[in-house]
Amino acid sequence: MKGWSGLEPRYGTATDGESVPPPPVSAACLGPLAGAADSAPERRVHRLLSFQRYLHSSRLLRGPPQQIPLHLLDEDYTGQARCMLDKVGSWNFDIFLFDKFTNGNSLITLTFHLLNQYGLVELFQLDVVKLWRFLVMVQEDYHSHNPYHNGVHAADVTQAMYCYMREPVLSKYLTSCDLLIGLLAAVTHDLGHPGVNQPFLIKTDHYLATLYKNTSVLENHHWKSAVGLLRETELLSHLPAEDSLNMERQLGSLILATDISQQNEYLSRFRTHLDQDDLCLSHAHHRHFILQMALKCADICNPCRPWELSKQWSEKVTEEFFHQGDIEKKHNLEVSPLCDRDKNTMGDIQIGFMSYVVEPLFSEWARFSDTRLSQTMLGHLGLNKASWGSLQLGQRQTSGPEEPAEPGGSGDPGVTTASGGTGPKDIPQGNRGS
Repeated sequence: MKGWSGLEPRYGTATDGESVPPPPVSAACLGPLAGAADSAPERRVHRLLSFQRYLHSSRLLRGPPQQIPLHLLDEDYTGQARCMLDKVGSWNFDIFLFDKFTNGNSLITLTFHLLNQYGLVELFQLDVVKLWRFLVMVQEDYHSHNPYHNGVHAADVTQAMYCYMREPVLSKYLTSCDLLIGLLAAVTHDLGHPGVNQPFLIKTDHYLATLYKNTSVLENHHWKSAVGLLRETELLSHLPAEDSLNMERQLGSLILATDISQQNEYLSRFRTHLDQDDLCLSHAHHRHFILQMALKCADICNPCRPWELSKQWSEKVTEEFFHQGDIEKKHNLEVSPLCDRDKNTMGDIQIGFMSYVVEPLFSEWARFSDTRLSQTMLGHLGLNKASWGSLQLGQRQTSGPEEPAEPGGSGDPGVTTASGGTGPKDIPQGNRGS
């Protein structure tokens, strides 16, 4: 655990003793997740009534999760997975290949490795069986049928988050609690995502939209789902109640920051800090804000990956967008921006997303952390944007002119321009038009 052996689990306090200011959330706001069940039958009933079980059959009905322990896999594959983990900090890390080598267990394997590498299992005295169960349940609750918002995306975001937390300007200030919360937030940031966006939930009168008053609907759902799994597995139950509740609140603050409809607010605040040069990472409040920005970058970093990886993500997110559009057409609903396969192309969607969402964010991140990694990401972004432009030009020369797509892209239909717009990330199965 080189460089981290002196860290103690501070559970939300800075080295100077300052407490991390939790988001303005009370225990009462956690709703049905606030109280732990007293008995095993009550816990099972609580589980059946959880958000994931509302949308999907219980594990009791579906049977045990189809996860195969690494020691039962082919030795060649586990050996190659271990070799890849030796380079887990590389920006060229191929999460698709890693997922194959781990037999679809990339999120479990990667997260377990990173927690061990930082020594967090030992520092926080995490029960290994509870931790493994938590990670299996998290991976299971990512919907594998989603082309984009699935466990592989969560693993990719977690690997990117690890890269950002290793940046020198940040790593020397991070406490053990910062590391644990940062990784857990990346792992669970899209937990239970159904593959449709927030406007879809709202216009179909989905119960989650009502529950969260049409505000950060998916992000609240991801957070509360993560808290539910933490409590069900009792992963943090050995910690003082105040500490575990504070960690749950910090987890929520990070996940809520990924709401793309809040992009301009966070970016403006980030830019102001950089202009005024007033970020002091010895203060817990500023460290927490940078972790929010790091998770936002990790969530939409696909266009900054090498072309062969970036293109695969583009294909997957476009497939998910168009699938939502097909559902909307089938039920005579207004088709969401970027979701109409007859009016949008993959290239136009990606170019708009890169120009209006990704480039402004990563340009500011490069100001904050002017390193080889930042320059590499911006370099890939420029090359990928040019590649999509060339592909679009070739298509138009053979098929005639097309109307340009509205700006938006990787990860969130509903994003418009840098000047504002509606947010994304959501859930199907509403009431109206069903």
